[in-house]
Amino acid sequence: QVQLVESGGGLVQAGGSLRLSCAASGSISEINAMGWYRQAPGKQRELVASITRGGKTNYADSVKGRFTISRDNAKNTVDLQMNTLKREDTAVYYCNVRWAGIYDFWGQGTQVTVSS
Repeated sequence: QVQLVESGGGLVQAGGSLRLSCAASGSISEINAMGWYRQAPGKQRELVASITRGGKTNYADSVKGRFTISRDNAKNTVDLQMNTLKREDTAVYYCNVRWAGIYDFWGQGTQVTVSS
């Protein structure tokens, strides 16, 4: 089992920045990729960004150039720096880890609201 605790969501004006953090605990030795997903009202959950243990990153086209994912393997944390936020970035953001290449664990979600 893996427990994920997220922090850093909130309300920000368009053009502003937020940083999300996620700390993993439990059976962390089997964690492979870590990432962030989001779900806006009425929409499906979508991948925002992911990062492998080796540091390879993947971003949704909609956030490329604005968001940066980083990972600290020693601290078992994954962060998402979000810059130049847009209203369409408003969503609940979920931390995700892929465990042993098979299972997905999810955080409780943190709300990000971007106002105009």
